[in-house]
Amino acid sequence: MQDTKIAIIGGGNLGTAILKGLVYTKQYTKEEILVSEKKKHRINYLNENGFQVISDNLQAVKSANTIIISVKPQQITELLEEIKPELSGNSKILLTTVTGFTFSQYEKIIGQVPIFRIMPNTAIEIGESMTCISHIHSTKEQEDKVIALLEKLGKTMIIDEDQLASATVLGACGIGFALRFIRSMSQGGIEIGFGSEVSQYISAQTIKGAAELILQSGNHPEREIDKVTTPQGITISGLNEMEHQGFSSAVIKGLLASYNKLELVRNKEKK
Repeated sequence: MQDTKIAIIGGGNLGTAILKGLVYTKQYTKEEILVSEKKKHRINYLNENGFQVISDNLQAVKSANTIIISVKPQQITELLEEIKPELSGNSKILLTTVTGFTFSQYEKIIGQVPIFRIMPNTAIEIGESMTCISHIHSTKEQEDKVIALLEKLGKTMIIDEDQLASATVLGACGIGFALRFIRSMSQGGIEIGFGSEVSQYISAQTIKGAAELILQSGNHPEREIDKVTTPQGITISGLNEMEHQGFSSAVIKGLLASYNKLELVRNKEKK
């Protein structure tokens, strides 16, 4: 095993997306990343894709100065107790994608070490994530290092810790919502005459273009909508029908449903 520069604890969907993104953006080679995973089917998958995998979390933390934790919330307390001996001092940087586990909870277990709570989405795999970041006990040098790493994996934004739940819903769950809209567009395209693959391609590129219009111009979506809605035109007819069927309301209610579910889970864990 060659010397590793970064360790990822948890080789599930998000952990794997992160490590693939690190390689995709050429920040690290596969040999410079060590993944700690215990599930046999995930170990097999990672091995088949050329990644270094071990099942010893403590050894993974010992091997690198930058550690990314990507496990389920119900696993984090036991994991922190396990790796605590290797986290003393402030030489190691800890990044965590764990939802709902606060800085104060981390401090109670591992003390005042540099911690970055990050909320990316699975587009991190191709360097197109929206990653929100909150941090504590870090130096300016450590902050710069983490932000530089994550900015190569997409867009980043520093937010307060109490906004991370909202970031989880809008940015992480949001990619699922956006993909469902693309699927709906694609299904509609089939209804009006395209084959499924062609319809999906047109829909996906159209949504990508719409997103880039907003990101590059900074315009409000309605300003761009005005450019394609002519009087008595076909676009406004489609938009109005979608609104009559509750389109915007359904999206907002979906976001709130996810947020309320997250808050419910967080409150249960506090008890």
